[in-house]
Order: sequence, then C-alpha cells, then structure tokens
Amino acid sequence: MSFLRKSPFVLYSDGKGNIFEDRSLYAIGRSGWDAFEVELASWIPLPEGGSLYELPDRRGIGIDVRTGEMRLCEKGWAVAAFIPPAHTGLYLAAFESKPEAETLPLFCYTAAGWFNNQFYVTALRIEQDIRQESAGYHENEIEHGVEKLLKAYPHNRLVKHLAENCCLTYHCPAARNFFIGRWECPVPSSPACNANCIGCISFQPSDETITSTQDRLQFKPSAEEIVEFTVPHLETAPYPIVSFGQGCEGEPLLMWETIRESITEMRKHTSKGSININTNGSKPDAVRKLCEAGLNSIRVSTNSARKHIYEKYYLPNNYVFEDIVESLKVVNSFGGWTSINYFVFPGMTDSEEEYEALRKLIRETGLKMIQWRNFNIDPDWYLGKIRVTDTGNAFGIANIMKELKEEFPDLKYGYFNPPIERIKGDFAADFAH
Repeated sequence: MSFLRKSPFVLYSDGKGNIFEDRSLYAIGRSGWDAFEVELASWIPLPEGGSLYELPDRRGIGIDVRTGEMRLCEKGWAVAAFIPPAHTGLYLAAFESKPEAETLPLFCYTAAGWFNNQFYVTALRIEQDIRQESAGYHENEIEHGVEKLLKAYPHNRLVKHLAENCCLTYHCPAARNFFIGRWECPVPSSPACNANCIGCISFQPSDETITSTQDRLQFKPSAEEIVEFTVPHLETAPYPIVSFGQGCEGEPLLMWETIRESITEMRKHTSKGSININTNGSKPDAVRKLCEAGLNSIRVSTNSARKHIYEKYYLPNNYVFEDIVESLKVVNSFGGWTSINYFVFPGMTDSEEEYEALRKLIRETGLKMIQWRNFNIDPDWYLGKIRVTDTGNAFGIANIMKELKEEFPDLKYGYFNPPIERIKGDFAADFAH
C-alpha cells in the first residue's frame, strides 16, 4: 500500500533502556491476536506525558520496506508506548513473545514508531479536559498543598492515605489535584472487594505471575473522616467532584452504608458540586439508597458489554453481569449521570459481537457517556486468561466510535467524570470524528 512509504519505522530496545528505529521495517499494529498494517491517519505524535518502554523477550513485528512481507525485528526487544490520560489507543504493539517471556506489568501497550524525527503512536485524543495533563502539575505546589492539608486534618486517616500513598508515592493525578484544591477529589472507602479481577491494580494473589502496581487501602474510613475534607473541597474547588471508588481500594459499594451517611452529611452542609461513585455496579439496591441520599453520577467499570467476557475477567463473588446493568438503570431513573469505564482492547472492544452487545447496553440503560479507557494488561496474558483464541472480525476502534455516535448522537465520549456544570450542557469540546 502506498501509505507505507510515509509510515513510522519499527522501534526496538537494546535491553538497557536505549531505543532505536529499524529503518528496514515499517511499524504496524495489533488487534486481538493478529498484526495489521495501520492507516496513516491512526498515527499521532506521542503526546506529552506519554512514555516508551521495552518489552523483554519479545520481538517487534513490522513490514519489510523492500519486500512488503511481514517479519520480526531481530535487532532487539520490542517497544510499546504508554499514552497519557485523555488519549485512547487504537492498536496494540505488535510483537512475538519468546517461550520464556515473563508476563508484562499492568500498563497499556500501544503501538509506537519513529517518523519525521519523533515518536508516533496509534491513538486519538478522546477528551479535551486538561485535568490530568503532566504540564499542569508543579511539584512545589503539590508538596505545599500536602503539607497544608495534613496540618489542617492531623487526625484524618484518609487524608494521610491520600497524601502519603496516593499523591507522594504513586503520583495519582486525582490525589495531586485534590492537594492543590481543584476538580475531582478521590475518596477511597473500601479495603475489600467482591470481584477478583484478573488485572486488579491493587491486589494480586501471591501465586500470580504479576504484582499489583499499588497498595490497597487497609482500613475502613468513617463518615466523619470523609465529610471533614470533602465538604470544604465541594465548597471551594473549581468544578468540584467528590468521587468514591479509586484504584487504591476494593469495591466501594461494600461500604455503601458509610457512603450513604457521608453523602447525607455533605448535602446538609453544601449543595455545590457533584457526588460520584466509580464502581463495579454489583449492588443495585445499594445504588438506589445512594441515589436517594443525593448521589449524582455513577461510572461502572467493565471490560465488555458481553456477560461471558465480563465474568471471565471480573470473576465476581455473589453478583452477576445483570446487576451492573440494573445499577445503570437505577441511576438513570433518578435522572443521574451514567457512564461506563470501558476498557479498550483492540480486537475485542471493536469485534462484531461486542459492538452489538454495547449497542444493546446503551439502549437498555439510557447510558449517557462512554469513557474510552486504555486497558492496562499484558495482551497475551489477558486473552489466555479469558480463554479467547479467536477474536473474530474487528471494525477498528475509531470506526465503532464513529458508528455509535451516528446511532446515539446524544451519547458523550470522554476519559474523565464530568463536573455537574458540564453535565448541564457544556460539552462544547465533545468528541468529533
């Protein structure tokens, strides 16, 4: 194809962190188990805040610039990209693993290449919100904010957790924003979970081949601790959101009584801002109680709109896929904002079966938003764990986004929970393809 003459070249690493381009191979992408040529329009410069990493014991796959044949890059290890928040990957990095290759850590693995003296990735910007852009964080300001709030709430275990673990150790963007007094305030609340997600970032069994990327909350915060710092945030922060359910905890609905008490107390003190829950949606009755207390929005995480794919990944305890559907319906019945935190995996997310299941989910629940999130998981390991050997026909991630927009013009696309001011009508920066 003629566009290959302008396509990025394959990247490889020497195993010591040094990355080079192989000008004998054009970079391609992966969808499901298969490697594909990638249209030029799918490549964009690596966004600020993105990074590259080597994939040990894996060889990159590309197209020979002379013969047009697909072959391995034998010069070094394969390379993939981490793309920053607000961007959605369109193709995975194409590589072949050696038998001895260890499972990759829980990051996203987007296709990358070298073109016009810069790194390129297969992605698009799905969200114009700047809340987690690296350029917006200044370390001195963050450290000052941590010091200030720790002094203001010296006995609050949750503020201490957010400061020492989330903000200063793991550099969680939401926690960093909280300590500089803006936007979405994270409120982890549950040390336990009722799912056993294969790619859980806060807990992995000791006999598993990967480790969690962060420590999980070790205590149950009280409603008093939650209200103490969330009310001032709602009162003073620009475009404020209080969000239960974070990556450093289990399932917040297991603490729904405490959350309900917290919401009730918050609303006694202020009517400002939005109160959101990020959840697996496993307890629709609890969701109803939270809506009655004043919950404004819900974001339900899922790797699929198909029951059998969902349950193979989440391995739920005492709930089923139908419960998450019901939770979305409950919030919609209260006039609340409903989103799904949709883990994008090229070849699965854009398969024909998944597309039809997603259309059904949107229609049944009145879903208002899809947050197109990059799936942080080793592609080979994931497909093996859920026992998928053939992903079938794939439309392309960008194509299904376009098709869904045409069928559901009011459906919003993004990467973050929108503030209530935006929910009320200011989606001027909405996705357009």
